[in-house]
Amino acid sequence: MDNAAELRQAMLAAPLESSSFGEEPLPGTLYIPPSHVKALRLDVHLVVGGRGAGKSFWTAALLSGDLRAIIDGAAPELENVDIVTGFSGRGDTDAYPNEDVFAKLLGEGYDPYDIWRTVMLRHIIDSRVVPEGYWQDKITWFKTSPEEAERELRSADNSVSRDGRRKLVLFDALDRTSSDWDSMDRIVRGLLRAALWLRSYTSFHAKIFLRTDQFERTVTDFPDASKLLATRAELSWARHDLHGLLWQRLINTQGSHGEVLREAYRSVVGEAPKRVEEIWLLHEEAKRETPLQKQLFEKLAGPWMGRDRRRGVPYTWSAGHLADGNGQTSPRSFLAALRQAASDTQERYPDHERALHYESIKRGIREASEIRVDEISEDYPWVKDVLSCLEGLTVPCEYDAVIKRWEEKFPDGPDSIATNRLPPQHARRGWDGLREDLSRLGLIEVKSDGRIDMPDLYRVGFGLGRKGGVKPKG
Repeated sequence: MDNAAELRQAMLAAPLESSSFGEEPLPGTLYIPPSHVKALRLDVHLVVGGRGAGKSFWTAALLSGDLRAIIDGAAPELENVDIVTGFSGRGDTDAYPNEDVFAKLLGEGYDPYDIWRTVMLRHIIDSRVVPEGYWQDKITWFKTSPEEAERELRSADNSVSRDGRRKLVLFDALDRTSSDWDSMDRIVRGLLRAALWLRSYTSFHAKIFLRTDQFERTVTDFPDASKLLATRAELSWARHDLHGLLWQRLINTQGSHGEVLREAYRSVVGEAPKRVEEIWLLHEEAKRETPLQKQLFEKLAGPWMGRDRRRGVPYTWSAGHLADGNGQTSPRSFLAALRQAASDTQERYPDHERALHYESIKRGIREASEIRVDEISEDYPWVKDVLSCLEGLTVPCEYDAVIKRWEEKFPDGPDSIATNRLPPQHARRGWDGLREDLSRLGLIEVKSDGRIDMPDLYRVGFGLGRKGGVKPKG
């Protein structure tokens, strides 16, 4: 295929780098999967997702003035909504307490419910009404002046409503509120109660992005929690969402490379992508698991993962081998693997008839695995210590072989695993508790006979082997 090399060069110039997840994305790279539209709705107060599903991504996108027009197009009810941050991973003690302040407040007996209501109040009413100074002073004022606080809130509610506007307060990265599970449970439960309280005002809304493992605890154990749960949204990326994201980024590549990729798209779809202002948009059929979407990837990678059909189909193989133990694939891993596949093809198979060689797609998993290991370790620092000591094992393997490695590394048991963040949830239950935590996070799979397996996404990065599988580096 004459244009394979040109297409490959264009892919290498495309915005497939993984750094934009969690940071403010560029307008042309913003992709809203159909399944994520619900999470953006104003009446959805609780959004749950695993690491890399897009919680911080959507927080950054919602706060971006440049991206609001695109988002408002997918979720029109966000028009005329002012959005502010009630908590995030970026410390701002003027806007909300950080981990140290939370520890001090809880130690002094302050109720997380009151803490969060005070935070919301600060973002909603004239800041001059609430005393300046320490958070203790602000919370004390709120508790000792309930009538004044209520009057100010009702007045602000009426004023915002008259102007035809509303206000949304976002809460993200709540694992940064405490390094102790029990304290974090209290903090999150208090926030959910405060979000329910805020619903009594017409113009004010809260949206809370929560990690799956946080949600699975007892944080919703309070009266009327069902009202929040009824509209809960879950962030996940189906295979067709990942391929839609890929092509959204490809067709918005800058310069002549973008022209090459849009022509490749047109040659499959039959017409060029739609252009709205400065942004190229996919046709609906290219966003869903359709024969057309499969043909688009075949344009890049060919029909088979080898010389014939026995090795599988690149369209399904690429996403399937990047899934964790829960069947979830992060967009960051997917894009990183394909960018590395293009680079590897350029280096090893420059004359290949397709932009991506099937062997290079396999090698792309190594790059994605290393990125995913670093990514998961940001939220769960203990994971690296626990799984790196399994290097050299071949999976599936006996559970006893895993325990033997753990006992050598942590002779005092899982409680001795050092971390400056939230520890393994069930470490107090011994190695079985640690195994459960790893399984819930999708890092390992426990087979019916008790043996331990590990998805390629993590296996390669942590240096474990598998018969016939993609080999780790080195």
